Amino acid sequence: MKILKPLGILYISLTLVFSSCKNSETQTIEKELSVNSLFSDHMVLQQQEKVAFWGTFTPNKEVKISGSWGEENSIAANDDGQWKIDLSTPAAGGPFEVTIASEDSTIILSDVLVGEVWLASGQSNMEMPLEGFLPKEPIDNYKEEVANADYTQIRYFDVGRSIAPSPEKSFTGQWNITNPETASQFSAAGYFFARKLHKELGVPIGVITSNWGGTPVESWMSKEKISALGEFEEQLKTIKEENIIKFKEWYSKFPTQEIPSTPEQWKKLNLEDKDFKKLDFDDSDWRKTNLPNVVEKLETISNNGVYWFRKRIIIDDTSSDLTLSISEGIDDMDYSFMNGEFIGNTSGWNTPRSYVIPKSILKKGENVLAIRVIDTGGGGGFAGDIALVNNSKGEKIPIIDDWRYKQIAGLQGSNFLLFYQNAEILDNPPKGIAEFKIDSHTPSVLYNGMINPLIPFNIKGAIWYQGESNVGRDKQYLKLFPGMIEDWRERWHTDFSFYFVQIAPYAYGNELSPALRDAQRKSLKTSKTGMAITMDIGLSNSIHPGNKQDVGNRLARLALAHDYGRDIVASGPLYRNHTVSGAKIIVEFDYAENGLMVKDSDLSGFEVAGKDKKFVPATAKIIGEKIEVSSNAIKKPEHVRYAWKDFIIVSLFNKDGLPASSFSTE
Repeated sequence: MKILKPLGILYISLTLVFSSCKNSETQTIEKELSVNSLFSDHMVLQQQEKVAFWGTFTPNKEVKISGSWGEENSIAANDDGQWKIDLSTPAAGGPFEVTIASEDSTIILSDVLVGEVWLASGQSNMEMPLEGFLPKEPIDNYKEEVANADYTQIRYFDVGRSIAPSPEKSFTGQWNITNPETASQFSAAGYFFARKLHKELGVPIGVITSNWGGTPVESWMSKEKISALGEFEEQLKTIKEENIIKFKEWYSKFPTQEIPSTPEQWKKLNLEDKDFKKLDFDDSDWRKTNLPNVVEKLETISNNGVYWFRKRIIIDDTSSDLTLSISEGIDDMDYSFMNGEFIGNTSGWNTPRSYVIPKSILKKGENVLAIRVIDTGGGGGFAGDIALVNNSKGEKIPIIDDWRYKQIAGLQGSNFLLFYQNAEILDNPPKGIAEFKIDSHTPSVLYNGMINPLIPFNIKGAIWYQGESNVGRDKQYLKLFPGMIEDWRERWHTDFSFYFVQIAPYAYGNELSPALRDAQRKSLKTSKTGMAITMDIGLSNSIHPGNKQDVGNRLARLALAHDYGRDIVASGPLYRNHTVSGAKIIVEFDYAENGLMVKDSDLSGFEVAGKDKKFVPATAKIIGEKIEVSSNAIKKPEHVRYAWKDFIIVSLFNKDGLPASSFSTE
């Protein structure tokens, strides 16, 4: 992006120019010509539409915009210095230039493409980059995928993380050309979606990614829509103007440090907290807790950030190595020390910890185990059994009680807020700040910081991958999720297509996820929606399946069938209805017009129930486009369900190779 100004003219933002007018003095604020950060070199604009550009300039002064394809328009900035111009775009093509000019300044956007633009949003499975969450959760075949990701006409814009208590107008991010140097951090689901569309349509594809792992659907909705649905009333009461001002002013007093984005950067992270690991560090003024526990239940400043946990342990026998064992892991990342010596670190919230502590660093008598915990979103803290184990004798040393803890940093967008470096400010928060502790789970805050600033940028539609953080709240989700879709469409003033991914099977351990998957299926009643079914790609031990190729391709099938006129089957089989015939239930499906089939196993996963709704395993067989289900244990069946487990290996597909969704008729 080039900014050109004539020689001899110096612009200073917010320069004040005064002039007399009769008996009063008026004030005009001169502003440099600026454009929203979405509009930059390498961007993609939606084809054959009047696309919106916006920015700031001196109130009431004219801004002109022109595209090198031959269209132009102009408008005067309003009294607040805001301007918005629509510019008609041609059919897909480029590269072009867009020129935004005033009488004194010119902004030139280069290498602009015109094609199809999609918004990709959600939690960690949409956020998961093309290389995966290394080292534990890679994308399938990621090295080859990254090496071959050389598509100059596929561009992506990654919106920086931002929690905001009220709607924001700006954000961080930039447009990237997809190549092996940049593609590793492109949303994998977004990339495979874009690649499929690009190959099928032969036009430039732009993907705006706005994601945050571990977040619930209510974080991505406006406060007004949540209120209209009658949800989270008490939480929303705390997000009021006086608290917002206190929050912003207090947080602005702390220094910041950029959050690492690669494993190498995490290893080098220096928060100037090395003294906290030492044996002789005085933690007497820290708060107390027992473990396991999650940070959301502790007295902390914010629910995401960096925390230290320390425990003094009396050890009488130092003749053997010990092992620190945490059976269900630490959310999300830890660096662990014994007596100041590093013993291990792990990234991954669902990964057990097992660190050997050499006897050479143990002391007879008092020892200190210190753990730095980094929580980047969602729940954070310790889960499962926590113990020190004597490696020779197998004896366990209790370490559950009497831990000391302190939060040293919080998260604000893409930065750490370094709390401990300003102790005087930290120890004197404004009145009421404790009740205003917001994080990425707080209703509306991600809409405010990461969706509202995108509006009204022209998009063809949205793809969405989220739901894991709402497991256990399926009835509420069935209200919130369609409400969020309506909310976004109302804000954009357009009924754009919205395609989403049904969460894959995973061993949650509570059998609550099938109901959430069914709430997603029922959300298809919302107009112009579609669901990519992923029942066949789940992993029992990871909530982040590495097969994002099928995810992206299935999302693209929906768009190709519904938006781009391709004659293909858009989805796997979806329950339509059922009829009872004696002791049998006959189930009919949508997207089964070419027939149903069993893949890699016998047809399984069906259950039936009578009036008492007590389900039992059932026998099922394919009859054309229907399934006949029965059980000798149920003579008068009324209900049927399929794949109603947290984790299951599914067997039912249509003849197009797409899996059937789980469902229940209860």
